[in-house]
Amino acid sequence: MVLVYSDDKKLVFELLAKARDVSKDLNEKVTAVMIDSDDENLAREYIMRGADRVFVVKTGLDTFKGEEYADALKKVLEDTGDGVVFVGSNKNGKELAARLAAKLDAGCVTDCFNVYVEDGKVTTERMVYSGNAVAVERFNSKPGVVTIPSKVFDPLPKDESRSGEVIKKDVKVEMYPSKIVDVKEMQTGEVNVEDAEVIVSCGRGFKKKEDIKLVEELAEVLRGTTGCSRPIAADLKWLSEDHWIGLSGHKVKPKLYIAVGISGQIQHIAGMRDSDVVVAINKDPEALIFKSADYGIVGDLYEVLPKLTNAVKEKMK
Repeated sequence: MVLVYSDDKKLVFELLAKARDVSKDLNEKVTAVMIDSDDENLAREYIMRGADRVFVVKTGLDTFKGEEYADALKKVLEDTGDGVVFVGSNKNGKELAARLAAKLDAGCVTDCFNVYVEDGKVTTERMVYSGNAVAVERFNSKPGVVTIPSKVFDPLPKDESRSGEVIKKDVKVEMYPSKIVDVKEMQTGEVNVEDAEVIVSCGRGFKKKEDIKLVEELAEVLRGTTGCSRPIAADLKWLSEDHWIGLSGHKVKPKLYIAVGISGQIQHIAGMRDSDVVVAINKDPEALIFKSADYGIVGDLYEVLPKLTNAVKEKMK
């Protein structure tokens, strides 16, 4: 079977879509796992989104803890005999996948953008060398652990006619000596670039912080969100890291991505390469960003942006 787990339900929906494809090729079923959650409606929704059965696991823990959660998943795998495990590649998932693979003495491939079956074996693809190459890796033994980031696969629509089994399971996990002494919620603004359908991003082409209002005005007219490249958030700190898009920032998949004054280094491209439509604005006709764009405007952003914003305003009337 194919087992799916993440503590982010939206990411589970995405993983279930790919799990269904892989399970069909393996002629197996899909198992989703919930840990320390009593949400019966969510378990039912996992079935509607592609799971054949859902394990609702009780460990007695108050919060996520990598060692114990890995133990819990290992015990579920002992019951199900799943051949491949999909784990959502977020902060907790990355730790959990590595610990689980070590406990299972299994292979672990991280941050995959494709998973499929070839010659009867689960095969993965992932970006390496900052997106300059693709590594194709195949599991020669079972089980195998695969981590998948958000926004890679589109979730299946709800199918209320699907039926499946919800299994409640109490698991006694080994308690490890490490302790979580405090949890502090990261302070974030109201920006959520990962869910935005339209993003207008700024880069080093802007001369001063105050000029970013040009991007914000266009984003507002388009009912979108403002993003930025690494230098704007990490080096100059003109915008918070909530806006940062790239390999070390947020990975986005909007319907429209407008890159303004961004050179197009591979670290930034890795974060927005899956956008439906990319528009680049840069005064340098040789800028790398144009190689990743569907449409390009060669010109001074200080001249182009006001005209573009006004033109959009007229169209939106």
